[in-house]
Amino acid sequence: MTTPTVDEIEKVSKLIESSRIAVVTTVGEEGQLVSRPLAMQQREFDGTLWFFTQDPSPKTEQIALNDQVNVSLQVDKGWVSIAGTATVSKDPAMIDELWNAGAEAWFENGKDDPSVALLRVKADSAEYWTVDSPKLVSAIKYAKAIVTGARPDVGDNATVSL
Repeated sequence: MTTPTVDEIEKVSKLIESSRIAVVTTVGEEGQLVSRPLAMQQREFDGTLWFFTQDPSPKTEQIALNDQVNVSLQVDKGWVSIAGTATVSKDPAMIDELWNAGAEAWFENGKDDPSVALLRVKADSAEYWTVDSPKLVSAIKYAKAIVTGARPDVGDNATVSL
């Protein structure tokens, strides 16, 4: 992949900031893909995504065996898929910085719970798909594509190396 432009990085950042929940996919012991929803903790994207998790847990065990993950997000009018490398952190300063009422609900003893950890995903690349036409216009473009045999032009798709 080529070096991303500032516009490409800003587009990915803006799309990510519009989402609250991500689906994080890890690789299981036998190579199977395992996905689960997690709340994003820092929506200002700087190349890293943060999620609270329990450690130990199946996902932290899977990451210890294979640190390659995918994070997918439904955004305002499309999707973003992030490929990256995950690590598990128990850094108390970062836990303090990101702690919120949503995290509080998952940990019986609050941020002092010994199982509190952060899943840090360092993004390697992102691919996004956005729809820039209203639904009715998109439907007409799909119908036209069926008749003409051409692809419908309903949005934007790009892969960005991070």
